[in-house]
Amino acid sequence: MSLRRVLNVVGLLQVFVAIAMALAGGVSLFYGDGDSLGIFLSAGVTLVFGFLAYRLTRFEGEDLTRREGYAIVTFAWATTGIFGALPYLLTGILDGLVPAVFESVSGFTTTGATVFADTESLPHGILFWRSFTQWLGGMGIIVLAIAVLPYLGVGGMQLFKAEVPGPTPERLRPRIAQTAKLLWYVYVGLTASETVLLALGGMSLFDAVNHSFTTLSTGGFSTRNASVAAFDSPFVQYVISLFMFMGGVNFALHFRAISGRPGVYLKDHELRFLTLVVVGAAFLLMLLNLVSGVYPPTLGGMEHALRDGLFQSTSITTTTGYATADYELWLPTGQGLLLTLMFVGGMAGSTGGSMKAMRVLLLLKQTGKELRKHLHPRAVLLTRIGPHVVKEEVLANVLGFVILYVFIFLGGAMLLTLLGIDIVTAIGASAATVGNVGPGVGDVGPTDNYGWMSDPGLGILCFLMIVGRLEIYTVLLLFHPDTWKRRGSYH
Repeated sequence: MSLRRVLNVVGLLQVFVAIAMALAGGVSLFYGDGDSLGIFLSAGVTLVFGFLAYRLTRFEGEDLTRREGYAIVTFAWATTGIFGALPYLLTGILDGLVPAVFESVSGFTTTGATVFADTESLPHGILFWRSFTQWLGGMGIIVLAIAVLPYLGVGGMQLFKAEVPGPTPERLRPRIAQTAKLLWYVYVGLTASETVLLALGGMSLFDAVNHSFTTLSTGGFSTRNASVAAFDSPFVQYVISLFMFMGGVNFALHFRAISGRPGVYLKDHELRFLTLVVVGAAFLLMLLNLVSGVYPPTLGGMEHALRDGLFQSTSITTTTGYATADYELWLPTGQGLLLTLMFVGGMAGSTGGSMKAMRVLLLLKQTGKELRKHLHPRAVLLTRIGPHVVKEEVLANVLGFVILYVFIFLGGAMLLTLLGIDIVTAIGASAATVGNVGPGVGDVGPTDNYGWMSDPGLGILCFLMIVGRLEIYTVLLLFHPDTWKRRGSYH
């Protein structure tokens, strides 16, 4: 593997980050909150480092290898998290490096966990930067670079595979750059559509843009302390519920539907499963909250219970992390259901995190097949998704991923308990960060924040967020000795 080639692409990607910071600086200038100097300075520092790394490591010739692709993606996300922390530090909003990096990593990985207790006191430029990091991270900064830079067509597929979440990245066009562009066109179009609807629902343009950024990216950062509940609008809640769900759907399906084939939504088995999970959980939460007396048994109370149940089930399943209610006041059964939903996630090819609905569906089907095999030992049984037979190697890959995911989740929780954090909070924080959800349970619930955690605790969670966003293998492969063998040994 060539570190020179890795640094070259990573440096170029930081130039994109610097441009994004400059846009946030422009927003700050417009509102005149006094944070523009720090943001522009951050953009300048990032630009200098990125440009120098790019210029000093120029290369020509061969495609990037698979190992270099994995290394570029992991190092790009790590360095982006570090440089993305500069606006928080140089504006004086945060005075600690680790909390600033945590907020930045949480943004770019679309986790939505925050160290800020009072979001509404933040200046407009910083609020925009927080939301913009999630929007960029949702579809992926590397996918954006592939879309606009033919240069990254060299080895672009290696980068695309390493960054796009899901078992199998899907091509919409023969050239990977064309696929990346189409995905971003859909992403921008849906973001603009939500912005218009939220503005019509009474949100200010600033709030509408920020919440559209963090909804389609399934990120969950809000400009308000009470999250979406602060707007006290059923229309806003239903609109955001819809677009959170759309953010959790494979963007290739959106493209095909927009291209004149809306029937693809009805035919997709993973989408059917995701819909069943979200709607089923919403009705169960509604019933639990009505029975427990959280909502009055009136028509209005039932609608409110259904709306909050739908919003929270969609928010947690798609790993957005918005809140319209403090679910820690709900029955333990309801809280347990939401904790379980953190392990489902959106569809493969969506901006959602966690294990992905397809893997959960395959795991359930494989479990059903094993049960039938015990009843009919001589039968030839196959695992199918619709008419398609799933290969054994795919099932083995899914099982391996799920086991590794659970081990990392449990390992993260155990490390947090070693720091003195209670077991409920440790489990909630580990599940919420490795799944890129944001709010968890315990002391990191929907009305809490992560600002009370020590630097080692925040560092552990930063690692979990990046591992979760890049789907484990991309990061862990860097710790395998074969990854660092000389370029040309094998790809």
